[in-house]
Amino acid sequence: MKDCETTRMLHYRQHAKLIVLAEGILVGGFAGLVTVFYRHILQAAEEWRTSIYSYLKQGDILLIFLWFSFLVLNAIILGKLVLNIPMIKGSGIPQVKGALIHQFTMNWWKELISKFFGGVLALGMGFSLGREGPSVQMGAEVGLGIGRILKRSNLDKKYLLTAGASAGLSAAFNAPLAGVIFALEELHKNFSPLLLTCVMSASLTANFISSHFFGIEPAFDFHNAAIFPLENYWVLIGLGIITGITGKIFNQYILNSQQWYQNISEKYAFFRPVIPAILAGILGFVLPEVLGGGHKLVEHMSITRMSVIFLVIILVVKFIFTIICYGSGVPGGIFLPMLVIGAVIGKIYGIFFVEFLGMNDAYILNFMILAMAAYFTAVTRAPITGSILITEMTGSFSHLLALILVSMVAFVVTDILASKAIYDALLENLIHAMRKQRFIGERGKKILLEIPVSIGSALENQPIRDVEWPENCLIVGLIRGETEIIPNGDTVMYAGDLLLVLTDEYRVLDVKPNLLGMGAEAL
Repeated sequence: MKDCETTRMLHYRQHAKLIVLAEGILVGGFAGLVTVFYRHILQAAEEWRTSIYSYLKQGDILLIFLWFSFLVLNAIILGKLVLNIPMIKGSGIPQVKGALIHQFTMNWWKELISKFFGGVLALGMGFSLGREGPSVQMGAEVGLGIGRILKRSNLDKKYLLTAGASAGLSAAFNAPLAGVIFALEELHKNFSPLLLTCVMSASLTANFISSHFFGIEPAFDFHNAAIFPLENYWVLIGLGIITGITGKIFNQYILNSQQWYQNISEKYAFFRPVIPAILAGILGFVLPEVLGGGHKLVEHMSITRMSVIFLVIILVVKFIFTIICYGSGVPGGIFLPMLVIGAVIGKIYGIFFVEFLGMNDAYILNFMILAMAAYFTAVTRAPITGSILITEMTGSFSHLLALILVSMVAFVVTDILASKAIYDALLENLIHAMRKQRFIGERGKKILLEIPVSIGSALENQPIRDVEWPENCLIVGLIRGETEIIPNGDTVMYAGDLLLVLTDEYRVLDVKPNLLGMGAEAL
């Protein structure tokens, strides 16, 4: 039986490209529809919230009291929902990463519905959170659900889960290429032809559906942005340093906020969202600009002159409010809030150069765009995703060179400061909080791993027989370009090869880290 299962897995790979292409389109279609519906509901909730505050500002004390009571009640409902289904807390990206490494088992339909409802509640109340994290998780749940319905193998389910996550990000931001790069750079940190085929088909399909409902325009309307002159590129180094340092601070406080909320007894843990809910109610009257993800705030800043003092207030309040909201554990992402914080930093930085060094004020918008990419990179440590994401969100490739430069400076700064990628750190916290230090897979069940061979790794230029492989694994295939080789002991591995390794599912956490370490570039 085991031999038949292994034979079936290998046979499937030989005819898999068209299958994963079709399945990627299927996943992208359903994930795109879920994300589109989610975006529509959130837009309606934001419009409703804005009109409510406009009416409440007339000063009716009774109505204001009823509104705050409504916020507290919704927050308690949200808190109970997160306690009952802890996999929906936060952005959802750490949960997706955890599922890919067998740390979590996902109940796809239950978590999909709960994440949707919880995200609408949190963002509808004005929490400083984004739609993209929940969109990624809901897309991944759709992919996993389709994989289970079609009774695919564990490896195929990983492909579909990743494809769904990519589709969710693509539809959330109208950024199909960023969705693909995010899946490869952040979720898998490597890619294979099959994975790329599945992810790209899903991302493009989701973007097609999203564009049908929201139009093909980029997420931010920055058509009036000038091309940043090459002779001024030196000023971008300072911007990269500032965003790198502030990104490190942001990560630290995001992680600390989760610890602060732990001081609230588990017995009353469902009250945690009440804190940001009351704060959101107050800010709705005194500084409504910081409510929600902040998409409209970025567009407003791009066309409006603002004083540095007001921008600093926006920056500080948005920073603190985001940390308080995310730390409470409610469903919601940090993608969009971190882009907003980056944009505010960029605008302040740009105003400084305009007022004190005589730079053309048309370039303030450029500083906003570049700071968004740099801040995203500093927080996530994913410079390629950050550069491509902002390029697609602004609809212009004319900023790409400057984006890459400032992103790489921010990346180097965070590396020097030993800042860990936020989603990796959040995953570690989540594993600890859920007491899921280890996932024990089914005994007797096989799983096929894909291990890349990198330049300078211990595997490069080595025959298979000369490598001391971990126990309980078998090298069953080697992909070189478009050719799949059945290896033997004399087969030499080269940089760029992809190894197919068969192992027991319950041993994957022992085997996979060792294999990835052997295939990684030596430092």
